[in-house]
This record gives sequence, structure tokens and C-alpha cells, in this order.
Amino acid sequence: MSNKALLILDVINELIHEKGSVGKDGYFEQAQKKSLLKNLKEIISLAREKETLIIYVIFGFDKNFTEWSEKTKLFQKVKENNQAILGEWSTKIHSDVSPQDKDYVIVKHRVDPFFGTNLEQVLRSNNIDELFLTGVSSEFVVLASVISGHDRDYTINVIEECVSSSDKYSHDCAIHIMSKLSNVVSINDIKF
Repeated sequence: MSNKALLILDVINELIHEKGSVGKDGYFEQAQKKSLLKNLKEIISLAREKETLIIYVIFGFDKNFTEWSEKTKLFQKVKENNQAILGEWSTKIHSDVSPQDKDYVIVKHRVDPFFGTNLEQVLRSNNIDELFLTGVSSEFVVLASVISGHDRDYTINVIEECVSSSDKYSHDCAIHIMSKLSNVVSINDIKF
């Protein structure tokens, strides 16, 4: 196994399925325009072929919203709308890119996948020092991963064809910012 890991961030039904309540806010449409699921399948297949560690990160709360806070602007309506409940369809990883038994699945309750999770422990215990980021959305979880990973001394690569947002402008702004802290790479240039 290499010292590299592929992270698939928040590729859950809530965000990228046409029936997802948040997906209707543009995430589904942008994922379709970018052929996100097709591109993710391609990069996941390559990672499996090269025996690269694959880590899925999902977002959600327990049914009582124990981890939820009304102070977080992004998630203020989640409890009221009964969204992102762990174990329900909305927080399941999209079936087109389902994890396999050897893959890790990490649950987070905030934007940053390093915050309050065992992500760093999993990376360190597998001697990982280079991350390849994919997922939804560019301006939230992917950008947070870039910043947190950068500050933890990982080499960070954002696979441009494998990240999307709710709208093109937010995506483009996030890519511009991420390019200052990470390598923004094409799926065609990946060599795990």
C-alpha cells in the first residue's frame, strides 16, 4: 500500500441525489453537469487497482440531534427540517460509489472532517502523508479538508473533476482559494 489516501467527502444522497432535500439547492444539478459520479467511479477504480487507501467521510447527526448546534449557521435548519439523520437514506453514500469492506467510513458532525473524528488517527496509523480529495461541496468540506490537511503537514491534491458545489461561482472561488494551499490536479494526471 502506498502512502497516499483517496478521500471521498460527503457523497451522500442528501446532497447529490435528485431526491435529496439539499441536492435540490443546486448540488445535484452541478454534480450532473460535472459527471461527478462517473468521475468518482473512475478514480475509485484506479485507487483500488493501485491498493490506495480509500476513506469515505459522511456527514450527519443521530436521531435526537445530540451533536447539532443552533449556533452553526450552515446547519441551523437541519434539525427543524429533520435532515441528515445518520442511518437513514439521506446520509447513505450514493449507491454508484459505495464503499467496500476494506474502506474506511468516517462520520463527522461539522464541515471539517478532521474536527471531532478519528480521521487523522486513521491516516497516521496507515502512514499516509498525501491526500487526494474528492466530494461535495467544494466550498465547504473540500476547502475545510484542504486547510486542515495543509495545517497537519499533509501533501494535498484536489481532483478538480471529482469535486462540485451548489453553483459554478462557489466552486470556482473555492478552487481558486484551494490552489494556494494544495495541488489542483486533473483526474488524467493521477498516479497513485
